[in-house]
Formats: sequence, C-alpha cells, structure tokens
Amino acid sequence: MWIADKWEDYKILDTSSGEKLEIWGKYSLVRPDPQVIWKTEKRNPLWQRADAFYTRSKSGGGAWSGHKLPESWTVSYRDLTFMVKPMGFKHTGLFPEQAANWDWFRELIENAGRPIKVLNLFAYTGGATVSAAKAGASVCHVDASKGMVQSAKENAKLSGLADAPIRYIVDDCKKFIEREIRRGNRYDGIIMDPPSYGRGPTGEVWKIEDSIDEFVALTSNVLSDNPLFFLLNSYTTGLSASTMRYIAETRLLRGRKGKCVADELGIPVVDSGLALPCGSSVRVTFG
Repeated sequence: MWIADKWEDYKILDTSSGEKLEIWGKYSLVRPDPQVIWKTEKRNPLWQRADAFYTRSKSGGGAWSGHKLPESWTVSYRDLTFMVKPMGFKHTGLFPEQAANWDWFRELIENAGRPIKVLNLFAYTGGATVSAAKAGASVCHVDASKGMVQSAKENAKLSGLADAPIRYIVDDCKKFIEREIRRGNRYDGIIMDPPSYGRGPTGEVWKIEDSIDEFVALTSNVLSDNPLFFLLNSYTTGLSASTMRYIAETRLLRGRKGKCVADELGIPVVDSGLALPCGSSVRVTFG
C-alpha cells in the first residue's frame, strides 16, 4: 500500500461504523466512508462534538449539519496550499490520499532533466495539477465541470502558481483527447483520475467499467515519443488495482519499454495505527 503519511494539516483520527473522523487544519469533520465496515468503539470525544457531520439521506444524497465551519479554509501539504470547501456528496474539494502520488510524480519531473508536459484528465480541483506545476512541468488541466476548474485556478494561486504554465480546459475528456490526437499534441506525463460514473458538459455518459479500457487505449495516442509516466487512479469498488494494472500494461507497454506497478492508496489512522484503504493507483514509468 502507498500511504500518504506526510500530512501535517490533515489527519484521520478514527474510523468506525461506516464513518471517519478527520482533522482538516483547524476543523474536525465526520464523513461517511464505504470502506469502514467495522464497528469499533468510538472513544474519541470529537465523534460527538465535531465541527460538522455529513449524513446520508435515505432518499439519496445527504447534507452537512453543524454550524461551526466557515464557507472555506485552507490546508497545506509541503509547499502546496489548497482550499477546503465542504460540498455536496460529502466532498471537501481534496483527496488527501493522492499526496502519495503527488510525491511520486514530482520526483520524476524534478529529476527528468528536461522540460515536461503533463496532461491531467478528470482533474477536479487540481491537486495533481498544482503538484506537477510546482515541480516545474507545464500542465494541461481538463475537467467537465466549470466550477471545479475555477477551484483549480484558486488552488494554483494559493500555491504561488497563478502565472505558472497551466492551461485550463472545461470539456469532456474523451472529446478533448480526440481533438489532441488530430492536432498532434503530445504529453510526457499523463494523470487520469476518472469517476465511477459521470456526465460530460453536454450529457455524455461515463461509466468506468464500460469505458476505461477504450479510453486508456485512446489516451495512449497522446503520449510523447519519450514519455516519462502515466498515472491511473480508481475509486470504484470492484475494480481492483490488478484489474487496472492489466489495462495499463496491455494498452501502454506494448511497443514501449517501461514498468507498471499497482497498489492501494491509504492514510494512517491515529487511533488504530493502521491505514485506511482509499482506492488504488497504477503507476507506469517509461524507459
């Protein structure tokens, strides 16, 4: 397991009964987590007096309760700063477990000894975009949500990257890749963080089980002649790291030299000393 254990502004204090108790900077949150199927004793008093609680509705969705939070605030990771903003479907605008991947590709970019172009697909609020740009890469950030792209711009500004070579695109990722292929644009590093299910800006349907193999194959066409890395993430229950690795190996390493490894991502839990599983990643390095 790749564990994001270098956070100072974020912690998981405890997990039990389908929920996790977290610290985000100055504030404590209780949020649902489908991986937490155990029912250990909730000894930490913050379980009862957290600053905010997210509760699922029986009719779907859910809502935040508690009145102790500002609309947004910031947390830092290494030399990066991100906005935290509780939103619908329990999200906060950041996936802390991805810090393990940020560190991985930052080192690759910093040690490449050449200019690196990175493409970040399904890029959300830009955690990976900001990390790659901080390492010196030029980045193309693509997401179908205009609001998420705006948040990515704010995160870049918070990290001192307002003038960095980042290109922000609001578009369906597949349509964007098809245009990049026609234009002949190529990238040395590709980051792909697809949702389990989603819709593009004009109603395009994305279901990862049906689409991911074809999409990885399509995206391989925008890798440069001397690629550096490819990162593929999955939060979908039922799609194991080994399944995603099989797709990556067959679609990316036929005709290219490289190495493909896959594992779960995790975050330490203070109370138990164990790590909470948080999805999986496939890391491909070329050469």
